[in-house]
Amino acid sequence: MTEPRSTARRVADTRHRLETDVDLWVATADPATGEPFLVPLSFLWDGETLLLSTPASSRTARNLLATGRARLGVGATRDVVLVDADVEVVDALPTDVGDAFATATGFDPRTLTGYAWFRARPRTVQAWREADELEGRTVLRDGRWVLEA
Repeated sequence: MTEPRSTARRVADTRHRLETDVDLWVATADPATGEPFLVPLSFLWDGETLLLSTPASSRTARNLLATGRARLGVGATRDVVLVDADVEVVDALPTDVGDAFATATGFDPRTLTGYAWFRARPRTVQAWREADELEGRTVLRDGRWVLEA
């Protein structure tokens, strides 16, 4: 085990991870049955929200539309960022945002048929590496970084 990071270091590391990683896990649930569903997707962080895209006919898209909620996981199990987010559909994606997504992820859903775009706004973000970082793992609460609260 390493020395636990300070809150400021964890916030900085989390922001860096959101700015530089391009893939995450998206967990949703069927609103009728509660059945969980987990898929990997690419994302773009704009400093406040995560932009995601998936086929509009997929279970993930249907669950996001029905519940407006998701849990997102970024990173490995020993350096994880978990995001609980409110999710909304993006009706009109600005060209520059689509270009930024394609450049960052190497994937451009605009070239495919039937993809939907979603914006995930974090409510809570937790980050930890080892058991010694479980205390103080919440780095964003109620949509605000803990250092700014």
